[in-house]
Amino acid sequence: MLKIDNLHAEVDGKPILKGISLAINAGEIHAIMGPNGSGKSTLSYVLAGRPGYEVTGGSVTFFPPLPLAGGAGGGPETASEAGPPLTQFQVNDAPHRSGQAGGLTDLKLASGRGIDLLALEPHERAALGIFLGFQYPVEIPGVSNVQFLRTALNAQRRARGEDELSAGDFLRLARAQADALGLDMEMMKRAVNVGFSGGEKKRNEMVQMGIIDPTLAILDETDSGLDIDALRVVGEGINRIMRKPDKAVLLITHYQRLLDIVRPDFVHVLAGGRIVRSGGPELALELEREGYGELAA
Repeated sequence: MLKIDNLHAEVDGKPILKGISLAINAGEIHAIMGPNGSGKSTLSYVLAGRPGYEVTGGSVTFFPPLPLAGGAGGGPETASEAGPPLTQFQVNDAPHRSGQAGGLTDLKLASGRGIDLLALEPHERAALGIFLGFQYPVEIPGVSNVQFLRTALNAQRRARGEDELSAGDFLRLARAQADALGLDMEMMKRAVNVGFSGGEKKRNEMVQMGIIDPTLAILDETDSGLDIDALRVVGEGINRIMRKPDKAVLLITHYQRLLDIVRPDFVHVLAGGRIVRSGGPELALELEREGYGELAA
């Protein structure tokens, strides 16, 4: 689904990512752990296309979980051999390059090639199914959750050549997701995150993720500021929405406690802008006991 190869990035001229390589296949959950300032949030922002983060080297290739010629798709291991990443896709049978108006109706993946994620604008990455969960969800005064999410969802559906959801269909979807996360539907009528507690903001973000229904979720310290009960609600929400064979998660966290609920397939330690160690879920337990020690030196 996602192949990161020797990725370098800087902020205001300061190198932050210094050669990250990582492959994430459909159906997998990868956890990124590491000390403060190691580049974890920068990695999430670069993948989502947030402005202010300059890529200075490497590549990121995205393989949507669609059938490829001769077999199943969605994994860098099977798709990367078919050719270089696509830097354009089709819009109503006409070539479309990043930044132009239009949709993503036909990704033309019959050859098995992936898509150069770094060539796309943030909204185009979102339309491909990439979701970014913020460590500190932003407030949007004057825009209700319902208005914001219906606009975002239908914009993505249009980009993919799908029919928009009616107001009634959207409200039924929103109510089902809010109920599953224990968020009062009245809060969906309020301005996005305005006046919400930390836990309410994180639950609201999970509702957003459930409504958008992404293919790849990049979750930056989703457990930050959550009490025990809210942590369980959010963790179970991640499992319910994203633990599926055609989806994947890149989960950034400092603590084992979230990984007790959202059990990762792989754990990676990011230190000094590089992945310095990888392993299974047992690696997170080791870090919880012993800290980063020499790994962060």
